[in-house]
Amino acid sequence: MSIQTIETMVNWVEDNITEDPTLGEMSNHVGYSSYYCSSQFHEVVGLSFKAYINKRKLSQAATELVQTGDRIIDIAVKYGFSSHEAFTRAFAREFGYSPSKYRRELPTISLYEKPIIRHSH
Repeated sequence: MSIQTIETMVNWVEDNITEDPTLGEMSNHVGYSSYYCSSQFHEVVGLSFKAYINKRKLSQAATELVQTGDRIIDIAVKYGFSSHEAFTRAFAREFGYSPSKYRRELPTISLYEKPIIRHSH
């Protein structure tokens, strides 16, 4: 699998992050099996497909908590969390703060940014 294909997979995930993208959908998009996509994605990105999606959703949600006045529940639902509680648990597990405390106090947290896939020449 080419680096360009991995880059296509990452870009597809980013474009579909609020739509609860699945490994199967991404695999269909690039034309490889789910198993092969999963192993190659993990090898190049350094995270499993599921872990990547979770980290990116929470990081984008954290950005929205700071940059918008949207209700926490609305941000939670936008990123596919089933409830305020589920979002709060995942957010606190990832960053060590509840979403409301993060918004209120703006502690320094480490967001997971979209990786830059390097083309080797």
